[in-house]
Amino acid sequence: MSQPERMASAADTRHLRAVTTPTASANQATEPTAPVALKELDFDSLDLQACVAMMQGGSKTFFAASRLLPPRVRTAAIALYAFCRVADDLVDEAQPGDTPLRVLQARLDAIYAGTPHDHVEDHALSLLVQQYKLPRHLLDALIEGFAWDAAGRTYDSIEDLHAYGARVAGSVGAMMSWIMGPQSMDTLARACELGVAMQLTNIARDVGHDARIGRLYLPRRWLIEAGVQPDAWLAQPTFTPGIAHVVTRLLDEADRLYKQAHSGIAALPPDCRAAICAASVIYAEIGHQLRREGLDSVNKRTVVSTTRKLMLLASAWTQVHWIRVSEHTPEPLAAIVGMVQGCRDATPVTGHKAYFPNRAMPQRVAWMLELLERRESERLNRNAASPTA
Repeated sequence: MSQPERMASAADTRHLRAVTTPTASANQATEPTAPVALKELDFDSLDLQACVAMMQGGSKTFFAASRLLPPRVRTAAIALYAFCRVADDLVDEAQPGDTPLRVLQARLDAIYAGTPHDHVEDHALSLLVQQYKLPRHLLDALIEGFAWDAAGRTYDSIEDLHAYGARVAGSVGAMMSWIMGPQSMDTLARACELGVAMQLTNIARDVGHDARIGRLYLPRRWLIEAGVQPDAWLAQPTFTPGIAHVVTRLLDEADRLYKQAHSGIAALPPDCRAAICAASVIYAEIGHQLRREGLDSVNKRTVVSTTRKLMLLASAWTQVHWIRVSEHTPEPLAAIVGMVQGCRDATPVTGHKAYFPNRAMPQRVAWMLELLERRESERLNRNAASPTA
């Protein structure tokens, strides 16, 4: 598929590239660099502002969505997302002979040593790592998922697909949950499951697009059970009742995980709950819309309208007050167990800022509507100012 959506639309981020600062001199490169003093991630820092510019220029959907998060989380989310997008591109666009995984591992080694390489996204992520003691294995898992994409890996079973989703999306959910706090293992498990659910939704929606670039993420066993021969179908992708059946099963599994993850939202700090609830219901709506359109994700790509998204954003503000932590902790998805256990072994975070109330959800929805209206007004004014042909 197109690089799976990680907290944003893949279409908005397809051409994102690394933004770098001037490289160090040769003399500087030969001298060991002392670990930087502990600093706090600052939205006004030059590195963070460069990451914001990357998001505004190449990932408008993510940047707009990030405004729904409280400022303390939004800053960290931008730093994390900038590095993830650059890492994704580095792996996806590697040429024969390149060693992107080795490069990324070296960059992470430097980031966790407090001596980041001279890239703005590395500097920003280094501050995030210092401030939140972000577990390294979560970023390693994400990069491994990118490598699976680049290698054209296929998935025989739904369990295999869970493992992929855990890496490319569950890891991001866990990192965001870790940043929001508290670092409860149950909450981290629910965050991982929400990420996997979103990834399954992406796969169900992008069947045709993936096939046209030679990729197949649907479980091969499910396809064979539905009378579809995977390799033959990939050579000539068409929408058939068998494909509709497999897409239905995938959406059913996504819905199960959305439901299982839902109670974890109640364990998040109050100022984060509505935004995560909104993200969950909007992603789930992609699957609902796909069902309403007849499950044909081979010939077209389902899109949830802006109006519908804003309605869901507003409803999330109401829903979130009724979400409760489940009395009976569900058994975590097998694919995420190791990821969560790794978090348990990580150094506990101290010195978190206490959460604080920011804009209420209706205010944030109003802000988004105002932004859309302002951009439309600017577009009309530009058109009016342009000379006629």
